[in-house]
Amino acid sequence: MVRRFAWAWRGRRPGGVRSDVLLSTPRLVLRRFRPDDAPALAAYRSDPQVARYQSWAAPVSLAVASVLVDALAAGDPDVPGWFQYAVELRSAPGLIGDVGVNLHDNRMQAEIGFTLAAAYQGRGYATEAVRRVLDHLFTDRGLHRVSAECDARNVRSARLLERVGFRREGHRVANTWTKGEWTDDLLFGLLAEHWPRPAP
Repeated sequence: MVRRFAWAWRGRRPGGVRSDVLLSTPRLVLRRFRPDDAPALAAYRSDPQVARYQSWAAPVSLAVASVLVDALAAGDPDVPGWFQYAVELRSAPGLIGDVGVNLHDNRMQAEIGFTLAAAYQGRGYATEAVRRVLDHLFTDRGLHRVSAECDARNVRSARLLERVGFRREGHRVANTWTKGEWTDDLLFGLLAEHWPRPAP
């Protein structure tokens, strides 16, 4: 994990409000990616523990991460396709992970995914970030359904999805060829009607 020691002044609006912040929680900021996120992205994507159940192969070079960060920074959360939120702590600015949303062409459905640097796992940060993104998708944007899937061996991710309200909808046996082996996929879904609404 490469630490960031300060937010750039150009990333703030008058009055101290950051222009790159899209969503926030009591402990986290979910924002657009910036060029200076590349070292941290390369670091956690190069961690074999983090990459084990993901589609990419570790290590990830700084050059590859820089190209990826540029592409992520240019994304638009309102356009169908993948958009990646950079996740950082309010108390210590610097990239600690990301949450991805793949908006369907109909703009009523989406798929969600998440990755967190190993040093920040087990503290509830991923749960907090995913809950905030889901609340934005259902409450603010009015989506009908959000889906997710994970490697069946990825018990921690499956538990997180169930903890935030997803229902396990399927188990595809030997469905995905990745990193030299066939793996099982767990399928999850969450409908807007099952997302808790704020009290009036």
